Amino acid sequence: MSRATVTALVVALIAALVGVALMPRAPRLGAQTTGDHDLAAAVRSAAPDPSGHRGLAVALVENGRIRTAGLGDRDLAGRPVEPGTPFEIGSVTKALTGMLLADLVAAGVVGPDDRLGATWPEVTGRARDVTLAELASHRAGLPRIAPGSPLGWARILWSNVSGGNPYADQGVASIRGAADRLSPDDDRGEVHYSNVGPSVLGHALAAKAGVAYPELLRARLLGPLGMTATVVPTRDDELPAGRAQGSRAGGRPLDPWVGAGYAPAGAGPWSTAEDLGRLLAATLAGTAPGADAATARFREDDDTRIGYGWFTTRHGDHEVVWHNGATGGFRSYVGFERATGRAVVVLGNTDKGVEPIGMRLLGVPQKTADSAASVVLPWIGAGLAVAFTFLGGLSLLGTARRRQLDQVTVLAAAVWAFAYLGLGHRLGDWSVVPAWLWPLGAGLSAAGVAVAATRWRALPVVDARVPWRRLLSVASSLVAAVLAVVAVAG
Repeated sequence: MSRATVTALVVALIAALVGVALMPRAPRLGAQTTGDHDLAAAVRSAAPDPSGHRGLAVALVENGRIRTAGLGDRDLAGRPVEPGTPFEIGSVTKALTGMLLADLVAAGVVGPDDRLGATWPEVTGRARDVTLAELASHRAGLPRIAPGSPLGWARILWSNVSGGNPYADQGVASIRGAADRLSPDDDRGEVHYSNVGPSVLGHALAAKAGVAYPELLRARLLGPLGMTATVVPTRDDELPAGRAQGSRAGGRPLDPWVGAGYAPAGAGPWSTAEDLGRLLAATLAGTAPGADAATARFREDDDTRIGYGWFTTRHGDHEVVWHNGATGGFRSYVGFERATGRAVVVLGNTDKGVEPIGMRLLGVPQKTADSAASVVLPWIGAGLAVAFTFLGGLSLLGTARRRQLDQVTVLAAAVWAFAYLGLGHRLGDWSVVPAWLWPLGAGLSAAGVAVAATRWRALPVVDARVPWRRLLSVASSLVAAVLAVVAVAG
């Protein structure tokens, strides 16, 4: 074994040992419990794998009685979740927006077949011809997210990497502009999930009432139900006090989502298990404003139909009316079954899904509940963890062994190796992937540096026929790597 190989192995071992101290720590549902302890015990039984959850707030409605509990930690400081702790609720807000439509239809203010242009005359594009019912049921032929400028997409990508708020600059004018630009596609009339449609609907109903969306929601739905803890902040200084802190399932804290534009679809609203328990109890009883929104009207597939915002899905012998939500660092699920009179709210402050917990509490068998939950996003996070952890080190080792090599190429590859390590640490889902893989990646990257160091003095600074092109290429790569490092450190 050569001296260079031994040196690389020793450096790799040292780096791996240091990496053990720095490796990512996935959150685990803590032992703290508030509220109804029997309900909390049932939740723990319904969530046998606590890894990836930090805190949960839960409400269970049975026979008109609302029970609530908090489990685990609401923030990195270890303060307990309480039944009244505010969480971001994400797309659960779409169900509230659908209830606004049903309530205003019942009041004779609008009709379900009214055109968008008649309700919101400021919209002048082709989307003005879609109906309010189509907007509420994802049948308007509008995309999931409105296409933006390259700069806008870059901002959203940067927010995803840095953990920032991708909706910071999206106001009501942005949604109206999107409605002016967009044309319903050929799938109009079929159910295709959209964030644009419910956002346009919420602002159209607000424009018809002559108020902003948060005021309309408070006046028509939240106020009558006593949901005083449910808020729609449109600025950072309006965020609720005592709120939970969101993070990835891998442990990385994330900024709250705040923005008026997509608020009716779920970007920004906060609520509590207590408030949403009141909503479900009143909806089951038929006394909530707009409770008729939960009536299934349109078919999505063999098992699922949709009303105004609310989905109805059959799971074997159970027919559940539901909606879930997902923001940067939160997950939510609300559901009820008319046949049993039971309803459930589950709120979590990481991006690990809570749908299986909610369905099990409703009585859906565990195997069915697990198969019904989305498994795509966790495996994306797992893939990012593995790919970023090892990609940089493998690339650096390959680069260091090239016959034709120069110092600027080695430098760029080394910076990228550790940038990839940081991205894997921050973006990977380490509740799915064993965290000890990360120190192995650190050791691999360090070994690559050691191999490159043995050749450094013998290498030219730039080895290319057109040196300025090579320098420009490496410089742009280094800038990208530095930006990645800044995002990881932020």
